[in-house]
Amino acid sequence: MDAAPVIAIVDDDASVRRSLLRVVRSAGYNAEAFASARAFLEWLSTGHAACLVLDVQMKEMSGLDLQERLAVPIVFITAHDDAPIRARIEKSGAAALLRKPFDAATVLDAIRRAVSNGNVDQGPIGPRADVGET
Repeated sequence: MDAAPVIAIVDDDASVRRSLLRVVRSAGYNAEAFASARAFLEWLSTGHAACLVLDVQMKEMSGLDLQERLAVPIVFITAHDDAPIRARIEKSGAAALLRKPFDAATVLDAIRRAVSNGNVDQGPIGPRADVGET
């Protein structure tokens, strides 16, 4: 039997991370949560993710900046939805854009579509020492 896909959650809001972890795990996925893009990249030196649920606006490195470094399907989440952000995300090929607050069914549907649309598994990108800002 195949292991459940790992869904990585990257959001600087602890309450959003806790809620999403509960929802994603209750749907049978494995899940890991990170408070920053850097923390995710450090984990990615040895971890694997089938899909990312990624906040658009974070300190240090935005979700959009992180996406440029990855090949994994991304479900963007944001509380600051505006036309330029939507346009950039549409051009980026992201799996979805969800405006906070959203319900469990909406995010799980976006994750299911993202995971089923491709067999991309963003796996280890190299030693921790190689993880840095660009």
